[in-house]
Amino acid sequence: MSEITASYQLFGRPGSFEKKAEGIALGLTIGSWTDLPLLEQEQLKNHKGYVVSIKEFPDSYDPQQNDEIKAVVKISYPSANFSPDLPAILTTVFGKLSLDGKVKLLDLEFGPKLLQDFPGPRFGVEGIRKKLEVHNRPLVMSIFKGVLGRDMAYLTSQLREQALGGVDLVKDDEILFDNPLTPFEQRISRGREVLREVYEQTGHRTLYAVNLSGRSSQLRDKAKLARELGADAILFNVHTYGLDVLQELAEDKGIQLPILAHPAFSGSFTSSEFYGVSHPLVLGKLTRYAGADFSLFPSPYGSVALEKEATLAIGDELTKETTAIKRTLPVPSAGIHPGLVPLLVKDFGNDCVINAGGGVHGHPLGATGGGRAFRQALDAVLAGKTLLEAAEEQQELGIALDLWGGK
Repeated sequence: MSEITASYQLFGRPGSFEKKAEGIALGLTIGSWTDLPLLEQEQLKNHKGYVVSIKEFPDSYDPQQNDEIKAVVKISYPSANFSPDLPAILTTVFGKLSLDGKVKLLDLEFGPKLLQDFPGPRFGVEGIRKKLEVHNRPLVMSIFKGVLGRDMAYLTSQLREQALGGVDLVKDDEILFDNPLTPFEQRISRGREVLREVYEQTGHRTLYAVNLSGRSSQLRDKAKLARELGADAILFNVHTYGLDVLQELAEDKGIQLPILAHPAFSGSFTSSEFYGVSHPLVLGKLTRYAGADFSLFPSPYGSVALEKEATLAIGDELTKETTAIKRTLPVPSAGIHPGLVPLLVKDFGNDCVINAGGGVHGHPLGATGGGRAFRQALDAVLAGKTLLEAAEEQQELGIALDLWGGK
């Protein structure tokens, strides 16, 4: 029998967690146990949740209730209780429990049989590298900026400038939805023309991820249309639509496009120290299992920063080796500029995406200069040079360091 094991963070008085944990294990499965006749116990034993472990942290007092400490409790749930899909799993392990005081879901461990129902990314790290023919360095991504209310000429001009800067991917802004000025279909067809022209001019390939939006019932057909029109990839606001919708798109053989999962809205249920779901589980493991080829998340360095420990854990969940599921590219984002490239490579390794908005568009030589500055910074790191050494020969990088700093 397969199962799923959930790790929870709880707060309570020392010695009280065994009773709490047993209450969760029973309350989310069969409801009670000791009051049942032996015959019913025998009938229901394959549906009973059980406590795996309890670890108290005596020095971690709750600042709001100083007689309570933290504990991490692990509870396993048999797969006989739920269908093999994320909505059923999340409802089982954290449905009504999420409403019951200070409890945070930290992690989920999938049994081997259950994991087979989550094939993960269609392309993954290796598939994306193959598409771009880039195998020996982190990828560079940039973002459209200030395109709301602008027409196709403005958008394609931005796309051209970014591609000429040598970035590997350009993504729509997550708040750019279908609209009369820049319709979904035109963004794909016109964007494809621009990137073909840049490729013929420079020999550098750039992929464009168009924002897939609209009613959930329309997404599958719209994604298939994107593929027919020659789209490179899709951007998807997974946490407003749901992880199961992401999985449906990733598994559909009629779509087969790389998917960039955006973290918008996830902060509403991940940011609290005491409640919700952990960042590594939501933006790391579950986003990967549901099929994202890229997962964007706030970097530990910028204006919308996560704690460094959490971001490194997200990166680890996305890229740790497993025979069952392909790896997903981590995309630490927000506040990224060329001066941070050495730190990004140090923290996230070679298999990551360096993603910038203002760090590209805010360059005094425009988005083309900004893209080149990132590529020059990356080349310097891979060659074992400091950024200051490289900047002596690279104008765009030197200007970027003067503006944002870096070593």
